[in-house]
Amino acid sequence: MSDTPLLGALVHAFFVDHLITVKGLRPASVRSYRDTVRLLLVFVAADKRCKLSRLALADLSFDRVLRFLRYLEAERGNHIRTRNQRLAALHTLFEYIAGRAPEMLGVCQQVAAIPMKRVAPPETRFLERDEIDELLRRLPREGRSALRDRALLLFLYNTGARVGEAAALRVGHLDLGEHPRVRLHGKGDKWRTCPLWAQTAALLASLLRRVDGPVTPETAVFSAHDHPLTRFGMYKIVRRHAARFDDPRTGRRISPHIFRHTAAVHLLEAGVEVNVIRGWLGHADLSTTNRYAEINTRAKEAALRALEPPGTAAASPIKPIWRSDESLLTWLASL
Repeated sequence: MSDTPLLGALVHAFFVDHLITVKGLRPASVRSYRDTVRLLLVFVAADKRCKLSRLALADLSFDRVLRFLRYLEAERGNHIRTRNQRLAALHTLFEYIAGRAPEMLGVCQQVAAIPMKRVAPPETRFLERDEIDELLRRLPREGRSALRDRALLLFLYNTGARVGEAAALRVGHLDLGEHPRVRLHGKGDKWRTCPLWAQTAALLASLLRRVDGPVTPETAVFSAHDHPLTRFGMYKIVRRHAARFDDPRTGRRISPHIFRHTAAVHLLEAGVEVNVIRGWLGHADLSTTNRYAEINTRAKEAALRALEPPGTAAASPIKPIWRSDESLLTWLASL
């Protein structure tokens, strides 16, 4: 009997044992790997003209992987960045296969050698300060969802939180005392603390007072009909209030992630040091040669004072030299 692992068992172990147990990836990251592997297996089965259940490990040949990558761009219309993301997932998969099926080592080495395609970083899309002021000023103040929507948009701008982080926010993550702050659970299972403006904290406190039933540490901060808002639900809220700020000339389309870029850009324009912003947003190194700077809450509070809440008088920003700094633009685009 062959000692070669069955493809199905190996793929299952890759997700359960390697990605979840060993690497500790969060559900969103696991879903990204799942989508890539599913696309690959469906492509290979169609290429071999057999059912998925009949695929063998040897069917994952180097030639098929190359044709799969071409298929992503030519037939599915994927952007080069999406192609590169899928390839990164395949590199991880085939590295795992190499350690468990030595007879596949040659193929795995060939797949590992497939390079990422070069692609220019996307233009950083963000809202200017006057646009943020106008957006917040024109938000409805009456209605069932008015308070929640205002609190959500101001929270996204205040913290630069990813939409998934906002969707996962629970009451136990908030400290709305004298020095209000929030703990955010970000990528890589990392937690970070961000200070909150007094008006953000006040809106969140008002929002929690309207919760029906008991408020526990596990109560979702942003909800609809007693159910936590999903990422898509937050996207719809942002689109409903901010779609008028879309700019077809530049391709800017307002989404929750625009607020993350906006927070970073406005902090830069206020003269905040980039390492403070990196710690604030929970982002990786600006470059491989930069040492990651873990910023404490006191430094973040000092940065917060440099960027006053919308609607208040702010000092003239420092000349935005970052707009011509290629490394900063690349970093901002990667947020």
